[in-house]
Amino acid sequence: MTVEFSNTQAAVWNGIQTSLQEAGFVVANVAALEKSHKGYRAVTTTTAVKQDLVISAYKPNGGLEERFTKTGGTEDSAWDFVRTHLKYLPTVKLKDGQIEFVAERDPRIIFDRLVSWFFRHGFPIPLSSQEFQAGLPQRFAERDGMVFLPEQVTEYDKKRMQTVKAPQMELFICDERSAIDWLSDFLKKKPSTYQDIHPEFIKQLGAGWKKHEAKPELSYLLESNFLCYDPKDTDSLEVPSQIHSYLSTNWQEFRNLDKSDPRLKAKATDRWYVPDPNKARDLEMIRDKALLKEFETYRSFTGRRLKTFRLEAMRTGFRAAWGNKDYKTIIDIAKKLPDDALQEDEKLLTLYDLALTRTESES
Repeated sequence: MTVEFSNTQAAVWNGIQTSLQEAGFVVANVAALEKSHKGYRAVTTTTAVKQDLVISAYKPNGGLEERFTKTGGTEDSAWDFVRTHLKYLPTVKLKDGQIEFVAERDPRIIFDRLVSWFFRHGFPIPLSSQEFQAGLPQRFAERDGMVFLPEQVTEYDKKRMQTVKAPQMELFICDERSAIDWLSDFLKKKPSTYQDIHPEFIKQLGAGWKKHEAKPELSYLLESNFLCYDPKDTDSLEVPSQIHSYLSTNWQEFRNLDKSDPRLKAKATDRWYVPDPNKARDLEMIRDKALLKEFETYRSFTGRRLKTFRLEAMRTGFRAAWGNKDYKTIIDIAKKLPDDALQEDEKLLTLYDLALTRTESES
């Protein structure tokens, strides 16, 4: 099914996505529709929408639903969904002869689709986001930050050879989650010290931060989600491979040095880097525990509306409540949120709508 709409409000966009999911559809692609003839308002006003958005969605066939019913919320079911989902996504997008980044092939977007699928079917997610990220390259091909099936990557490679520039993913920081994603991309390419990260991070913040979202400090984001190399740490006798690769590639004097070489260790000291999946899972558990503790403060809030809150804490709390079948908590706290904050976040809105549906069906 293809849905075309024109609206400037994020709440409308999320409402359409939620409705599609409730009807059993999975979003496969979102694109802007170029119009050769613009309407009067689009020409004369600055706030009018210049382009319509087109959503392509599908209902899985080929036995996915039947297989899921039999196997339930297992890890194999998760990868079965991903494999099926990738079949429906556009392999190549071209604009003016150049390849464009297909956002739906971003691992983070694929994981969001997976989470929604499991929520809709009433099962807990069998993989953490870090385990998911680690498992992708073992099962699928990756090109330019996008995930492909083996038979799709051949087509992509042929088109890629015909273009000069690699497709660029646009990542805007507007909340805590996108800030973490930006830091992850930045540190994968360039493990850096706090002093080097800070000015680049501030540039990205801009004025697009969500209205009701609290702003965590950069130091907190780093300490909660990443690792810092300290040669005094007994677990850091060698420079991590990620930092070693970056230093040896960009500085000739550090090439061919052993990971325990004092010169390499001195240059690597205090650099933040993305943890490997094993340690990342431990960090994620610690972080979720802290977020749930903060969520409890929202539960005990006695005022009418929460003016500011951490969106990640709210999402983590909603997920935990859903997993415990505590639908009342989701509904009660949703009433404390500003209407636009709830309507403009797809993850919160999805769980809230599901909680309402389950409560009504059980009453």
